[in-house]
Amino acid sequence: MTRMTFDRHCGEIVAQTDLLRSHIQGADLSVPVPSCPGWTVNQLLRHLGGAQRWAAETVRGRVTEPLPEGHFRDLSPYVGEDPATLDGWLAEGAGELADALREAGPDAELWTPVPGERTAFYARRFAHETALHRADAALALGVPYDLDEEVALDAVDEWLSLGSLPMMFDHHPELRELLGPGRTLHFHATDTAPEAAEWVVDLTGDGITWRRAHEKAAVAVRGPLVELLLTLYRRRSPHDGTVEVIGDAKLLDFWQERVAFG
Repeated sequence: MTRMTFDRHCGEIVAQTDLLRSHIQGADLSVPVPSCPGWTVNQLLRHLGGAQRWAAETVRGRVTEPLPEGHFRDLSPYVGEDPATLDGWLAEGAGELADALREAGPDAELWTPVPGERTAFYARRFAHETALHRADAALALGVPYDLDEEVALDAVDEWLSLGSLPMMFDHHPELRELLGPGRTLHFHATDTAPEAAEWVVDLTGDGITWRRAHEKAAVAVRGPLVELLLTLYRRRSPHDGTVEVIGDAKLLDFWQERVAFG
């Protein structure tokens, strides 16, 4: 169950892209992106805009198998572009995807990389993909970054859901090394209502599970919601002082190393 509606997800794809466009006005796009090693801001933008177009084509075509991804994976051609060149291009890609999603509706059947096979997956995934890549650009360019509380909460839920899918064991057998007695992690956003912003990741069973709960755990991570989100996505280190880590920090590091994505 998501915290946000399908239409809100569609709207956030455009809203987050518009905020990203505001970050790059007059900026030097050759700046490296520390949270995406090997990329410059220029390449980050081309990746995001290309991925949004790929998703729009996927939705419009109701595809039954994945489309080629080369046009947003090979970023080597994109060097030294002017922000003005990318501004309209970014807006166009976000609009194309939001329009394609709204035209299809949330329940149209098509290929998705995880179980579900509905267009709602792409709306949610690209709302948060765009929000987090906006964070990458903001951190690289040194501009302030914030995120609406509802969007940030839903992004945490989605991250935990994707990281605990049973299919991940098939693709990454090393994930089973995480499982063991007493291995639980508690995440607590300190600047929201407690019942809305506490999560437990449970590694004590046969699979990875998570729940919204206030419980004692082997390691707890506490901090402002946006900083917690950036830590979960490995945009910040849990040891840089932006969040507080209490308990078994090695378990936290091990879990993040194994379930990292995005």
